[in-house]
Amino acid sequence: MAYDVKVDHSLVYELISSFMIYTTQKWVNNLDVGPEWIAEIDARLTPEERRQFAEAAKFPFTDYDVLYVWALERDGAGEVSKFLNELAELPVDTLYHRTKSYIPAVNNDTIERIRSNYIPLLNCWQRLYFGPNENQFLPLLEEDAAEKHTLLQKMDTDALIEYASGGLVLEPLKPITQVVLTPSIHFRPINTYVFYENVLFIQYPLDIPELDADEPPMVLKRLTRALAKPQRLRLLRYVADEPKSMQEMLTDLGEPKEQLMHDLMRLRVAGLLRIHLLAQDTEKFSIRPDGAAELQMFLESYIRL
Repeated sequence: MAYDVKVDHSLVYELISSFMIYTTQKWVNNLDVGPEWIAEIDARLTPEERRQFAEAAKFPFTDYDVLYVWALERDGAGEVSKFLNELAELPVDTLYHRTKSYIPAVNNDTIERIRSNYIPLLNCWQRLYFGPNENQFLPLLEEDAAEKHTLLQKMDTDALIEYASGGLVLEPLKPITQVVLTPSIHFRPINTYVFYENVLFIQYPLDIPELDADEPPMVLKRLTRALAKPQRLRLLRYVADEPKSMQEMLTDLGEPKEQLMHDLMRLRVAGLLRIHLLAQDTEKFSIRPDGAAELQMFLESYIRL
C-alpha cells in the first residue's frame, strides 16, 4: 500500500492513554492494569479530585482524538511538563490549525473547551500518578520503539503493522498517506487506533519482560482464558475460513451482541484474531494463525516438555 510508516514514542502518549483509561474506565477488565490499578489511584485522590475525574468521564470520548493530535504535533521529543505548558499558552487559533488537518470538522469552540477542561486534570494526573513513574516508563518505550525502528528496515510495512499490533490488517482503505505506530504500556494487551484525515494512528501493546520463571507467562494466561469458553472455540472455527463482519456473526451465530463483543475482545487480547480494517470504516475478523501456534509454543515452554 502507498503509505509511509512512522514509529513514534513519547511519554506524552502514555500520559494521555493512562489518563483516559483511569477517567473513562473503558476496557479495564481486559487490560493488564486491571481494576486493582483503578482502586490504587482512587486511594491517592481527594474527594474533590475524584469528583473532577468523574465529571471528565462524561465528556465526549472523541475529545481524546484531539488530545492525541496535539501529542502527534508536539514540539520536540515530548517532555510532559513542557507539552502541558505549551498547550496552556498557545493561542486557540494555533491549536485549531494544528488540529484541522487531522480533524477537518473541528472548530475553535471545541478546541477551547477541550483545553480548558483537560489541561488542569492532566496536570493533576501528572503530579499524582504519571510524573513519579516516568523513569520506569521511558526505558520500556524507548527499547520497544528502537526494536520496531530496526524491523521497519527489514520487514514489509503491512507485516510490521500486523506484528506490532497483534493482528491489525489494513485492507484497501480510504486514502491514507501515513501510519503512525506508537508503543503503549497502559493499553496492554489491546491495540487502539484512530483514523484521521490521511493518517492512521495506532497504539500497540509493548512486551514487558516477565521475571518470575515459575509463574505462567501472561501470554499463556490470556490464551487459556480466551479458550476456556466453548462458544469462543466455535467462534474461532467460524472465522477460520474467511473474514466475517459483526453483522454476519450476529446473523449466523445467534449470539447477543454484548456477549459476542465480549468474546471477540477476549480472543483479540489473546492474539487469536486478525482485525481487518476496511475502506468503509468497518471491521472484519478472521483467525490469526500465529496466535493459535503460540498456544502450543508457550504451553510447552512453561511446562518444560
